[in-house]
Amino acid sequence: MINQMSQNENTQNQFSNAIRELKVGKLLRRANITKSCGISAYEVFQFLLLLVFQGKNLFRFLNSKRKDLAVSKNTYYRFLNDTSFNWTRFLLLLSAKVTSAFSALTRPERIKVLVLDDSVVKRNRSKAVELLARVYDHVEHKYQKGFTMLTLGWSDGYSFVPVGFNLLSSAKKSNRYQEISDQIDHRTNGYKARKESLLSKPEAAIRLIRKALAAGIQADYVLMDTWFTTEPMLAKILETGPDVIGMVKQLKQRYSYRGKLYTLPELRRFVHYDNSKNIFGSIVVSTKTGIPVKIVIVRNRNKKSECLYLLSTDCSLSDSEIVRIYGNRWSIECFFKASKSFLKLGTEFQSRTYDAMVSHTAIVFTRYTILEWIRRKENDEKTYGELFFMFCDDIRDMDLTSALQSLMALFAEQLSTLSADITACIKSKVTEWMDSQAAFIQALFENICWES
Repeated sequence: MINQMSQNENTQNQFSNAIRELKVGKLLRRANITKSCGISAYEVFQFLLLLVFQGKNLFRFLNSKRKDLAVSKNTYYRFLNDTSFNWTRFLLLLSAKVTSAFSALTRPERIKVLVLDDSVVKRNRSKAVELLARVYDHVEHKYQKGFTMLTLGWSDGYSFVPVGFNLLSSAKKSNRYQEISDQIDHRTNGYKARKESLLSKPEAAIRLIRKALAAGIQADYVLMDTWFTTEPMLAKILETGPDVIGMVKQLKQRYSYRGKLYTLPELRRFVHYDNSKNIFGSIVVSTKTGIPVKIVIVRNRNKKSECLYLLSTDCSLSDSEIVRIYGNRWSIECFFKASKSFLKLGTEFQSRTYDAMVSHTAIVFTRYTILEWIRRKENDEKTYGELFFMFCDDIRDMDLTSALQSLMALFAEQLSTLSADITACIKSKVTEWMDSQAAFIQALFENICWES
């Protein structure tokens, strides 16, 4: 018990340090998340951010022995239900700051991607939740009560940072159990978020990508699964800037090759591949509207009689590079699992208002971002700053010195096995070379024995 308490305190200290480093208070003010009823919004936000590490929900914490550390329950719920707060802007500002810091730790040529995917937030026991809808769960292959959490994340292959989200209700009125409350002021950020929740999934996805790029988040590619990888989506994303890498299904779509249209299975006949490898081959084709794409055919490990098809709008990439980059898409699946299983996404609060669900989702995304920030600072040596580069220089010079001395010693040893004439000639040339070098290089070979 004591060990668990010390671990919680250590986690809170790390979070507090990270919040100060990222200047979260300033980001909250820029997103119009300010104090209400005399209580600082920063303090309320920090309490809700750390609540998950207490092992209790808000109700249990307010009825525990540590309730003196908190304010009244109404204060927290007013904070969660405030319609003037712009949580989308806050998350964008935070992710832009974090991704910029992470990019500075890697080489400029390192690939950075945006990952697009969705997951269902279930509310099957609810009836009166605002904008509650009947949504399809692609994991369980059935309809659920709840929301489709459309998520956009950023990854450099090592870290994943959630950039934005949209808690989609349903674009079809017949699938919605509840509508927008008529008490919401249409000028508030809360009402704008409600209107965006009624968009179709492709339109909402394009908005997320455009907002992320406009916020200064750098990405070379957008990674998508089979649901999003369609020709209209490809065209709209290419208009925004980055290329697309996604998996495509074997549907009725056709691709143009040598003046004729073919399905994906028909294109396999034109690929000469080695069945012993996991990457069978690739072919460059174009869509019906003329978008050139490269399709890579990969072995399906789960069902060997079928293949997987990866599509890339960047035809200059090699087959293995396309597969490697697309592997970064798995990071968003790990994010969904961690958010729901460990960070209490969708289960920490059971509010009926749409604002509370948006604010709670933003808080969970912030938790994950700060955890990623702490992990990167602890595991990435480049975060040590100038000290890292100073040690790198020392190690590199020392390794070079040892290598040169070892090489010259081996060279001098091998001279003893040669004839006297050849040895004298080589020694003369080496002596001329050493005399032309700088003094510190000459000093390295003072102890070299030339005696045969």
